[in-house]
Amino acid sequence: MNLKDLTIPRCKKFTGYKPCYSYKNCLVNGCQNDTPENRVGVKILFISLEALGAVLDNTAVLPAIKRKFPESTIYWLTMESAQKILYNNKLIDRVFVWSDESRMILRNIEFDYVMNSDKADYACAFTNEVEAKRKLGFVLNKDGKIVPTNEGAVYSYILGVDDQLKFRENKRSGLEIMYEAFELEYKMDEYSFELDIEEKSFIEFYKKEIKYDPLKTYVGFNTGCSTLFPNKKMTIEQHVKLINDLAQDEDKVIVLLGGREDTERNAQILESIDKKLRHKIISTPTTLGLRRGACFMSICDIVISGDSFGMHMAIALRKYVIAWFGLSCAAEIELYNRGEKLLPEGLECSPCWKKVCPYNLECIQMIDLGRITELVRRFARGKSR
Repeated sequence: MNLKDLTIPRCKKFTGYKPCYSYKNCLVNGCQNDTPENRVGVKILFISLEALGAVLDNTAVLPAIKRKFPESTIYWLTMESAQKILYNNKLIDRVFVWSDESRMILRNIEFDYVMNSDKADYACAFTNEVEAKRKLGFVLNKDGKIVPTNEGAVYSYILGVDDQLKFRENKRSGLEIMYEAFELEYKMDEYSFELDIEEKSFIEFYKKEIKYDPLKTYVGFNTGCSTLFPNKKMTIEQHVKLINDLAQDEDKVIVLLGGREDTERNAQILESIDKKLRHKIISTPTTLGLRRGACFMSICDIVISGDSFGMHMAIALRKYVIAWFGLSCAAEIELYNRGEKLLPEGLECSPCWKKVCPYNLECIQMIDLGRITELVRRFARGKSR
């Protein structure tokens, strides 16, 4: 066989390095995987690099991409810290972690579409470098400024530079805006996040360990947030007040949730709970990683959280979510009719997206703890019917 006689299969499984199946030569015998789901079809690179909550939120576009391009190959470029969010995702064909090697490979693939959701200089600069028939989302112009590359991305772009629109006027969810940017049909698709078989087995084992009772309501408290915006969490005192109130109910079990950075905080909260109620508190491990954290959250019926990655994980796991907002924009979050949003009423400085508050964190002080307690109890009554 000569070079000119080679017909390279357009199959997702063919690498050109080794056969897909032992002693099956696709070059001679034809493709062994010629089904619609295995054909390369339309090649799409989706760029969503960082902010764990944003990466998880962005997975909601995957069903819409597959609706529009049933025969397609989806590549996803992200940061190493977010890679595990995309693990076991059946709608993504290959995940690339942001590195020199990954960028070198991606520069050598001709894509039909590149969809860049990140308004960051380096994400936009790399989008410029990728060879694609169409680029949707955001790129850099010749002055090094971030700009929209298609008409659908204009509203999202303006939203980022117009405080009046973003903080006061916009009522559209971030998902709807993102679908528009990528020219996709909006059907309020769910986040795309899947636990694997081992993780599901772990959850069942953990339930036995904690003597899980399906007749009770498990109330998860996502107690922390990222260090980037530290004011997306309630005070320890607020958590203690809520937990002491709810733990008195016979049908409630409290579950403390969080990441590695919340280890000390959760220990302080647990230590401050009324000693007579501590047997009703499950303090889950905080140092076992993102996916184990999702396993622990999965036992909860309801999750209380600020606007953080933990909130997005609760949405992905389809929990009932009580989310409070201060510095961030509540309208942009989609709870899929499974939850309630609490906003500080009449506070002119909220939302603000400031990392440091000049006004003594009024938005946190104004969180209506009584309302949260009422919503949890109302949910539990509905569950028991």
